Amino acid sequence: METLIELALTFWMFTVAAVLILIGAVINLFDRRPVEVRFSAPSMPVLEPLPIATKGKGFWGAIIMWLLGTRKWKVARNWNYTLDGKKMVIPAGFEFDGASVPKFLASFLSPVGVLLIGGLVHDYGYKYATLMTRDKKDVGPLTQKDLDEIFRDINIQVNGFYFLNYLAYWSLRVAGFVAWNGHRKND
Repeated sequence: METLIELALTFWMFTVAAVLILIGAVINLFDRRPVEVRFSAPSMPVLEPLPIATKGKGFWGAIIMWLLGTRKWKVARNWNYTLDGKKMVIPAGFEFDGASVPKFLASFLSPVGVLLIGGLVHDYGYKYATLMTRDKKDVGPLTQKDLDEIFRDINIQVNGFYFLNYLAYWSLRVAGFVAWNGHRKND
């Protein structure tokens, strides 16, 4: 038993991931609440990776950017989707960084992995406090909570991981105000 505890502490990242997977499996078995948003998309978005800005930062600055920076992505072509019966679009040229995943979990949970679709819609909504219809009209002002719930429900519909999506949702509810307020200052 002592050896197992020592191994769990030595490989703590794997232990955290294993515990989350086990909790998620149990929750997925019992939690079958219907999603509150209807979402569909005819295709995946076409994305273009943007370089991490290490050039010109000096040696230590480049190391910090490499280790702590986040890859950004650009939507290469308009991405059409339907949300609650409304035809929506994320326009080409929109830049985003995907779901905000702590670095120590990024090897298990990619920011542009299973949370990609909800993360893309969410990031667009956070930036502009609204979403855009295909005829280039805003759907009206949306709150941070509205967008966090849209993120959760789209991801549940797309990937089916109730626990993971609720964990991401509650992380947004607790700490998402930093990004939300940052975008509001830039408005």
